[in-house]
Amino acid sequence: MNPTDINDNTVILDVPLKRGEMEITEVQVTRPTAGSLRGIGLAALANADVDALITILPRITSPNLTKEECSRLELPDLIALAGKVIGFLSPKPVA
Repeated sequence: MNPTDINDNTVILDVPLKRGEMEITEVQVTRPTAGSLRGIGLAALANADVDALITILPRITSPNLTKEECSRLELPDLIALAGKVIGFLSPKPVA
């Protein structure tokens, strides 16, 4: 894949996840909706709370990661995904 083809909300995993015969090498993160945030405190997400991230990531990733897969993420990959989630919490800059 050409780096210019990568969406700003795509995370290339340092350590791919195995799902059966499939290997997940990149994950697309979508902006969470109010419904996908149910049961999760915004402060917990803003503070990159691991439990909050493991709850939200299966709801907003493509391919949809399971909670178990999120628990197996290597730390640099979890931090990269957390950065995308935290970025969604910031308001858009006013021009």
